[in-house]
Amino acid sequence: MLGWQTLYQTCLECKRCPLGQNRNNMVFGEGNLQADLMFIGEAPGRDEDMTGHPFVGRAGQLLDKALLALELTRQEHYYITNICKCRPQNNRVPLEEEAQLCLPFLRNQFALIKPRIIVCLGATAMKYVIDREARISKIRGQWRECKGVHMMATFHPAALLRDENKKRVFWEDLKQVKHKYVELTGEK
Repeated sequence: MLGWQTLYQTCLECKRCPLGQNRNNMVFGEGNLQADLMFIGEAPGRDEDMTGHPFVGRAGQLLDKALLALELTRQEHYYITNICKCRPQNNRVPLEEEAQLCLPFLRNQFALIKPRIIVCLGATAMKYVIDREARISKIRGQWRECKGVHMMATFHPAALLRDENKKRVFWEDLKQVKHKYVELTGEK
């Protein structure tokens, strides 16, 4: 396992797939490095690629607003990252090979943070973290536990921008996340 600085530098220098060769910025992740709660998305979008920060575009702002309403902040309560650290062209879903090359970085982040709760934002994160065969529409909002880590998949906030009907369900999922967070940490 690499330490934070070495892991970051390794990701920064990574050119193992075309994503690393065509990016503006590598998007590593950010938040509390000792968080009990970790959010995992698919891959950076245009805004993230331009800034080097995860979840800063419209979808990220929507997520931040919802989490802030639940009194959860990036700096204090959670860490947020993606399966892939570089933007796929035109925001397409990462290819299997791209995801597989980036997963060791995500696993290293997980090992350093040791979160007790993982929330997968969208089908791609769910596929690589929870269950390759599952469908987001079938398992979203349901807790699974593996080696003491509680995991849930929910819709990616970008899906809410395309389909307003998912907002209520997404909000209910996030309320479950907050409840589990309070239950496990004793914090309010």
